[in-house]
Amino acid sequence: MRSGALSEESSAQSTSSESTEKPIAGYDRAISKGGWIVFLVVILDQASKYLAEQFLVLHQPVAIIPNLNFTLAYNTGAAFSFLHQAGGWQNTFFIVVALLMSLVLLVMLYKAPRKDLQFSISLWLVLGGALGNLIDRLRLQKVVDFIDFYVGQWHFATFNVADMAISIGAFLLIMDSFNFRIFRYKSEP
Repeated sequence: MRSGALSEESSAQSTSSESTEKPIAGYDRAISKGGWIVFLVVILDQASKYLAEQFLVLHQPVAIIPNLNFTLAYNTGAAFSFLHQAGGWQNTFFIVVALLMSLVLLVMLYKAPRKDLQFSISLWLVLGGALGNLIDRLRLQKVVDFIDFYVGQWHFATFNVADMAISIGAFLLIMDSFNFRIFRYKSEP
């Protein structure tokens, strides 16, 4: 009888200690999941840029579907070729900015609870895109662009997979700020 009471007590104690135990530091944070998104974005971005450089001729469009060409272009500036004629200093500037922003994004991901799924996904996408373009800047001192969307004679700025990841991440972040969630954590209603 006594041994039965002891086993009940010990099982009750182990159950209560299990429920009050804190998770491993960082495990319940967004930083613990989602690195695969960055990896996927960087791999797709770098592979597509490699193929663009191998098979496309500089500034010679290749029609893919109506309103979409693949056209190899190099961008020494930022988005929409901002500062592309600045004389060379802009590459170092954009490398530093990309490194600092990557660090900020990692800190934000570390502080974000894992349950903030859309917020986390948006930051992972922006981080993956930033790293994809950073690799180009470090390797080539410019960014490889090749996706050319157009309507009639109007052409959108040529872009790449990293730019798409940054844009989608920014869109999700804006939607999240308005509490419009496309992605929800499993336990959310």
